Amino acid sequence: MRMPEAATGSTVPRRQLGRYLRQLRNDARMTINVAAKALEWSEAKMWRIETGQTSLRSLDVEAMCRTYGAPDELREALMGLAKETKGKGWWHAYGNVIPDGFDLYIGLEEAAESLEEYSPELIPGLLQTPDYHRALLDKSRPDLQPDEVDRRVQLRAQRQSLVTRVTSPPTLGVVLNEAVVRRLVGGPEVMAVQLDRLAGMNERHNVSVRVAPFSAGAHRGFETGPFILMRFSTSGDGRDHEPPTVYVQGFTGALYLDKPHEIHRYAEAFTESWDDALSKDDSTALFRRTARKMEER
Repeated sequence: MRMPEAATGSTVPRRQLGRYLRQLRNDARMTINVAAKALEWSEAKMWRIETGQTSLRSLDVEAMCRTYGAPDELREALMGLAKETKGKGWWHAYGNVIPDGFDLYIGLEEAAESLEEYSPELIPGLLQTPDYHRALLDKSRPDLQPDEVDRRVQLRAQRQSLVTRVTSPPTLGVVLNEAVVRRLVGGPEVMAVQLDRLAGMNERHNVSVRVAPFSAGAHRGFETGPFILMRFSTSGDGRDHEPPTVYVQGFTGALYLDKPHEIHRYAEAFTESWDDALSKDDSTALFRRTARKMEER
């Protein structure tokens, strides 16, 4: 039976909080029945919490974390996240609520059945080569020590396995501005390898990367800026297990949108940008052609 959504608040922090608490319970090797008895709650309440169907008081989260033996830092972070489940909208500023290793976006990305991304400036993270990623870090985070750069590159590589996994990989549709293809991030050699990577990924059945050429003129992406629309699996009757979510990354934080009218507008914008872009085959040819030119420099 489909449970009703909570009356207020974005579902995004509720769903992610539920995932974290379910993971903590599993790590503690406790069944829902055992955990419910320890907390003196019903199994139905536990199910609603872990599936993001209800908001939580921070005191309830504290009780669950103590029952599961969660470390103090994580307990405090999840208590902070619980307070956000009652908000009408939700901004997540990096380092403000979720500690390292518990990134909200990555959890949503892992659960998504499809991702549709418009990227006007950079190659999306799921498609970046290690050297392209390093070049971005050199520019945006020159304060990082070499070992921290290595760790971030390794984490990015782990994220990318999502697209190439054998079992039920998500579909990934990307629209890039042509400027992304031409921009020399890391120099000609780095970009040549990166463009060959895009061409290779376009050979996968679940990946389609298309380029919005300069010749297309203005398109809807000019209004939206970069965004990722994530959709999740559906039940047997065609209903979403989780509502679609739009992720919009900003300079100091990220916005998560999941209201129906918001999803509709972004989905419409992506479709229009997609239709204005080159075909998958023509985009692949552009990647390979541009890579060869960069190798000749």
